[in-house]
Amino acid sequence: MDIVIIGGVAGGMSAATRLRRLDETATITVVERSGYVSFANCGLPYHVGGVIAHRGNLLLQTPESLRARFGIDVLVHHEAVGIRRDTHELIVRDARTGDDLVLHYDKLILSPGARPVRPPIPGIERALSLRDVEDTDALVQATQDVHDSADLDALETLSVSAPSAVVIGGGFIGVEMAENLSVRGLQVTLVEAMPQVMGPLDPEMVAPVHDRIREHGVRLELGAAVTEIGSNTVTLSNGEVLRADMVVAAIGVRPETSLAVAAGLRIGERGGIAVDDHMRTSDPDIFAVGDAVEKRDALDGGDVLVPLANTANLQGRRVADIIAGRAVSGRPVLGTAIVGVFGLQVASTGWNEKRLRAAGRTYRAIHTHPASHATYYPGAAGMALKLLVDPDTDLILGAQGVGESGIDKRMDVIATAITGGLTASELAELELAYAPQFGSAKDAVNMLGWVDENISTGTTDTIQWHELADAQASGATLLDVRTQGEHDAGNIPGALLIPVDELRERLDEVPDGPIVVHCAVGIRGHIATRILRATGRSDVRNLDGGYRTWAAGASI
Repeated sequence: MDIVIIGGVAGGMSAATRLRRLDETATITVVERSGYVSFANCGLPYHVGGVIAHRGNLLLQTPESLRARFGIDVLVHHEAVGIRRDTHELIVRDARTGDDLVLHYDKLILSPGARPVRPPIPGIERALSLRDVEDTDALVQATQDVHDSADLDALETLSVSAPSAVVIGGGFIGVEMAENLSVRGLQVTLVEAMPQVMGPLDPEMVAPVHDRIREHGVRLELGAAVTEIGSNTVTLSNGEVLRADMVVAAIGVRPETSLAVAAGLRIGERGGIAVDDHMRTSDPDIFAVGDAVEKRDALDGGDVLVPLANTANLQGRRVADIIAGRAVSGRPVLGTAIVGVFGLQVASTGWNEKRLRAAGRTYRAIHTHPASHATYYPGAAGMALKLLVDPDTDLILGAQGVGESGIDKRMDVIATAITGGLTASELAELELAYAPQFGSAKDAVNMLGWVDENISTGTTDTIQWHELADAQASGATLLDVRTQGEHDAGNIPGALLIPVDELRERLDEVPDGPIVVHCAVGIRGHIATRILRATGRSDVRNLDGGYRTWAAGASI
């Protein structure tokens, strides 16, 4: 059997090597447009920043090593330019000579990935992107060039101490590039057309991310689009002109579908190659995997675009199994992802609140602010966690987390729980590894389950940070049960202060009517709501996530 794979890296190489392990007799050829067929693409920004010092550490396999170990033929610097479906032939062009080569296939696998978005902004050709090793080399060289050519006198005249870089786009790659260019000594401005960076996060969860970025000297320009790129400037839609010795476009990616379109393969509504649960395209002998294809969402079964390496690798492995005759299928996706931002861990899985609202789905939100491990053990760091739950089924719809440590394992546990069909309340029952330097006897994931259990059983009622103003306008009393010192350090306008430890003796000071209680993060607020309910007050709600969540949301 002749198997040809278009594109290496995650999906393509996983398919190629798995196929060889399953079938020693097949002829396997990989066609790769760039000069590198197997590299750690998620590590590319960190080589630009010098964190991964040696470029060779990013290169996982070479054509020679793949030939020696797996008997796979790899054609680098070759681009697939046409598919003859009727004759099962692929036309391949050598980028170095311009010569065409025709390859026969019995099964063809498309793994072309995604291409960077390049909007028609005047001067966009000056902006660098990051997709492959060649792009990384260009970024490293450009960073060195702007340092080498810096006019120190001119910089002093501009009241700056280093050359400047503008990164366009506040998604995962944009944030990573902003950090790594800053580490390389550039004065960085991150421009994002939306009011926040990191779109998968809800507004109240992204506030500490904004703070951390600014604390490390990166300027944020939010809610402004780039309208023009000059020779050393970037002009924004608000009229501001930024100095830009270097420009990086990280606006997003689109599925690379040009070859599939030309071949007449079906393209889905989201703009990716349409495939079935076996990664088969509209042509039964052509498969597609990775960032170029549409996936099935794990929560509603709809088509989504999720450009993640984990999914690409798994699809590559699964399509090899299918071609080899094994009874397997692809899995739906949650979009579980994590990124580092100047020491912060920022992660999400499933749907966010913005998406749930847009879809008209009912949900309940839970915010907690636990420590990463037992606070009596040195090094504990605060976390902000958010859980989104279907109020009818108690199934988990999504989660987000931000903190200096411990976010990764909590998000992985929740993603696993969603996949396994656990309810939010069942998180309380999970038996998780505990020692004081790693977690708490009441783990942060267990705590999310207990909070959900309290809400689902009616033990407590909650109100969200963005609902508070309307509740106050409708006559609800806001009761702050923190200490006097906490209240003086920062408070919500209109709040009545009665510390929780004094509440039983001062109940006569609480006005009649609806009450919203809040503390710092929600725990003392829950205690106060139980005290008030025991006195016959029925209309009492706890501000979910407390003052800390409200303050974060109010800052956006």
